[in-house]
Amino acid sequence: MSLEEKLEKWRRLEEEAKEIRRREADWKFIEGLPPRQRAALKYYVETGDIRTSAKLAGLELEDFRELLRKANVPVVV
Repeated sequence: MSLEEKLEKWRRLEEEAKEIRRREADWKFIEGLPPRQRAALKYYVETGDIRTSAKLAGLELEDFRELLRKANVPVVV
């Protein structure tokens, strides 16, 4: 498999993960959160970057993971 093929496969997997996060998320719950947490969850849904998202939310990683659970946002790896 060439580098281009591997990159394309990775891009497709990332897009699929983003779609799963978007579809499963409890958007009503997310929209009711304070602005900083809401923005962090939206960032996570779009990027899958949990560490940066936790920092944006002003939460420790475990606390952010709990927020993801409450918002029904799956951690897709």
